[in-house]
Amino acid sequence: MRAFFAFILAVLGLAVVALYSSAFIVHQNEQALVLRFGRALPAITTPGLKWKMPFIDTVEKFDKRILDLDTTEQEVTASDQQRLIVDAYARYRIIDLLKFYQNVRYEDRVREVVGPLIESEIRRVLGSATLQEVVKDKRESLMKQIAAQVNSEGREYGLEVVDVRIKRADLPQENLVKVYDRMRADRVREATELRAQGEAESNRVRANADKAVTIIKATATQKSDELRGDGEAERSRIFADAFGQDPDFFRFYRSMQAYTAALKPEDTRMLLSPNSEFFRYFEDPNGKAPVAAAPAPQR
Repeated sequence: MRAFFAFILAVLGLAVVALYSSAFIVHQNEQALVLRFGRALPAITTPGLKWKMPFIDTVEKFDKRILDLDTTEQEVTASDQQRLIVDAYARYRIIDLLKFYQNVRYEDRVREVVGPLIESEIRRVLGSATLQEVVKDKRESLMKQIAAQVNSEGREYGLEVVDVRIKRADLPQENLVKVYDRMRADRVREATELRAQGEAESNRVRANADKAVTIIKATATQKSDELRGDGEAERSRIFADAFGQDPDFFRFYRSMQAYTAALKPEDTRMLLSPNSEFFRYFEDPNGKAPVAAAPAPQR
């Protein structure tokens, strides 16, 4: 009886082990390939609990998500003979598991098998474009062209290349100095032109300001001369009217002004005849001219 129970337990144990060995789980982000004596069975792309022959079949699982592939940094010569150091990457996914297993076998070998294809296509496409197009003008379209060609070749390996992108596109170190010097010279030239334009504008503004000042001064001088002339004319008219009303007072007033101007405190020396017309108001308040003495009769 004990031997019978032991046999039953052994059979149940073998059944459990066989059941455990024949079941495997495929996750949502995975796809699997069952190998029977090295021959691949149809790929399993749906998630869930799956079965295989215990101790005979082996299971290889692969990622179903989009994966990244870094390329080797390489030097590319553009069509305008400008050299570039290009560092790119690609994004791919496995679409035909059987082809992928037959041609690549493991995901770790994608870089070794597909990487040279991407690098060769990068050199070919970027080599037909100019530096300006690679860096700025046509970068997007060039990347799409590379991705399309690599994707066409990658399908032979069971891969779909979703995208190819440039991480970095720099000039070689020896060219950076030349480019920097050229950019610096361009900035200096541009600064010189701007400085010259500013100086010319400054001179123009200064000339216009000087012209305006000259015009204003000339207008003011002309106006002052006109006002001064009008004042002098008005004064002359007033003096003429005053002279016409009282000629004696006018002559007296003019003589007083002459005395004030001639008889200075600093120097009062004058060589004049005592009978001079200039001193007529000194001899007579009415300003009558003194009568000259009669000459002595001759004998």
